[in-house]
Amino acid sequence: MEKLRKHIEEIIPVSDEEFESIKPFFTIRKVLKNQYLIQQGDDAKYEYIIMSGIFRVFYLDEDGKEHIVQFATENWWMSDYISYFNQKPANMYVVCMEAGEVLCLTLDGREKLSVTLHKMEHFFRVKLTKGYIALQQRVISLLSNNPQQRYKEFADLYPNLMQKIPKKYIAEYLGVSRETLSRLYSNNK
Repeated sequence: MEKLRKHIEEIIPVSDEEFESIKPFFTIRKVLKNQYLIQQGDDAKYEYIIMSGIFRVFYLDEDGKEHIVQFATENWWMSDYISYFNQKPANMYVVCMEAGEVLCLTLDGREKLSVTLHKMEHFFRVKLTKGYIALQQRVISLLSNNPQQRYKEFADLYPNLMQKIPKKYIAEYLGVSRETLSRLYSNNK
């Protein structure tokens, strides 16, 4: 739980007493490689904070083609947020690509924590804002950047993942073929 405290204190200070009141709202879960945290049709009961491991958030279109929304690594937050906040069945999948550990937070827990310790509301707002900005940057990149620019952004955003994630997933994330990804990779060595 010390990682959680450090993560929170990047945004707000918390006393020992305050942190003791925060801890019960989070549960620790170990996740194995290829294990799903969320599948389409599930209720996304949790928002997850990555303590370790690598995760992929994606959806499948009507043709069964996978579209990767994000990769998540240490200190990143993830869920199917439409399901989580609206309490509706999930459209997304969240799968573990490298075994790790997550902290789980229910929506009810998030709301109660925001009420009982008001500064946590500020913490959640900052995290949500950063997530929204990252999502908007990803959409703009997909709409306006060429494959070379998207590749560079990916390498800058996820420098430690280039060797850990299978190339087919990187290609899907960038919206390019594996052949194009191979050319981009060769040109950027």
